[in-house]
Amino acid sequence: MERPEIWLRFAPELHIFVAVAQRAERSPVRTDGVSTLGHVVESLGVPLTEVGALLADGQPVRTSYVPRGGEEVSVHAVTRPQRLAGPARYLLDVHLGTLARRMRLLGIDAAYENPDIGDAALAARSAAEQRVLLSRDRGLLRRREIWAGAYVYSHRPADQLRDVLSRFAPALAPWTRCTACNGTLRTAAKESVHQQLKDGTERSYDTFAQCTDCGQAYWRGAHHARLNAIVDEAVREFGTQSRPATTTN
Repeated sequence: MERPEIWLRFAPELHIFVAVAQRAERSPVRTDGVSTLGHVVESLGVPLTEVGALLADGQPVRTSYVPRGGEEVSVHAVTRPQRLAGPARYLLDVHLGTLARRMRLLGIDAAYENPDIGDAALAARSAAEQRVLLSRDRGLLRRREIWAGAYVYSHRPADQLRDVLSRFAPALAPWTRCTACNGTLRTAAKESVHQQLKDGTERSYDTFAQCTDCGQAYWRGAHHARLNAIVDEAVREFGTQSRPATTTN
């Protein structure tokens, strides 16, 4: 029996995932007549985390839809900003450490796994804690047990941050999270963080914050100007909540 053929059209944003042959205005794809549209799309290289609307002959369908021979199928990219079914919390894999620190700098709840705990454990944590799993690993994003996921398109941290902020539009609250462990920061007296300060720091600074989880102390140190530039750029482009008076080292 001849396998049914459908005509696929991928949104330009998804061309990064598919072979050149599938980047045409419309391309023929043979199916087995029983596989779902979601399976067909994934088999061509596109993680379903990156797929928005699906249309078969102009009608909206779900990933569970089984396409029929001759149908014209349009695969759209996720609409930005993407709405989440739960709180805006994230989980980043071992390759996205710099992105995790920058997200925390902006007050975004960004858990980070280092060392690598493996795909199964990452997916399980995403599900258990209802966190959006961020990764550049397409295979990881295809795991069914993840709560939600998103492919990080760039290898450059600045572009990665812009990608995540434009996709999810999380509320920003700079200087409220520990960049080391993701805990929350509180204002701290100099005496309470004295043991973490070198003589020069203790003489030069009077305003401090401390992580309520790991105890790390923060102040406006030598790296503050560089970090403040990251914060200012993000706030200028994506907005923020009111900015608390906490500090960073």
